[in-house]
Amino acid sequence: MRIAWERHGSGPPLLLIHGLGYARWGWEPVVGPLSRSFEVLLFDNRGIGESDAPPGPYKAAEMAFDAVQVLDEAGIARAHVLGTSLGGMVAQELALAHSLRVDKLVLACTTTGGAQAHPMPEQTVRLLANGATLRDFVENALEPDPRTELVERILAHRVATAQSREAWLAQAAAGAAFDAYERAGSIAAPALVLHGDGDVVVDPRNAELLAGLLPHASLELFPGTGHLFFWQQPERFVRLLEEFLL
Repeated sequence: MRIAWERHGSGPPLLLIHGLGYARWGWEPVVGPLSRSFEVLLFDNRGIGESDAPPGPYKAAEMAFDAVQVLDEAGIARAHVLGTSLGGMVAQELALAHSLRVDKLVLACTTTGGAQAHPMPEQTVRLLANGATLRDFVENALEPDPRTELVERILAHRVATAQSREAWLAQAAAGAAFDAYERAGSIAAPALVLHGDGDVVVDPRNAELLAGLLPHASLELFPGTGHLFFWQQPERFVRLLEEFLL
């Protein structure tokens, strides 16, 4: 699998894994500040950007193996891992199946999946069912604070790295099939769970559920923010990561 990745900064290694429909540009607001304290690795998941897009459906476990490939190519035996949304599911698989490669784990706006998790909020279900525009999805990811400048920045990136429908569906299948509810208690890595309390893409109640299942976890909510809360409050996001990881 050809996986496109890049490296920034120096310090303890930190691997960033993004979510559905977002290439590595999706870390734009935080990668610079993080690179002052960490050796930051970021990559395009299979199915987007400059990485290969094989036929789907994909599995989160396969995408976790892609993440291991990035660590191998970078010559890094063990790293802190940060995953957001679908990337948070991939990060959970990474911590379960490749525990020796993971130091500390940060899970942002994600879920354990499975029948016991809180389902996708109705607002996003309606968007998916009604053929909404890409702008609609970007604004939805920033609810309840879809500032125009953020919408335009993110939309420009998403247009520039637009996926085929087949690749998007292949990634989406990995999230839909993911279920770590019964396995999360086996994650040994210390974990920090982060979530925007206004998220209408992944129900914020999943953050408390996830933190309660992980044996060594703490939880921080970001009031007044949505699914892309680290675009809305990047300074606090970076500060919490530094406090937890360093």
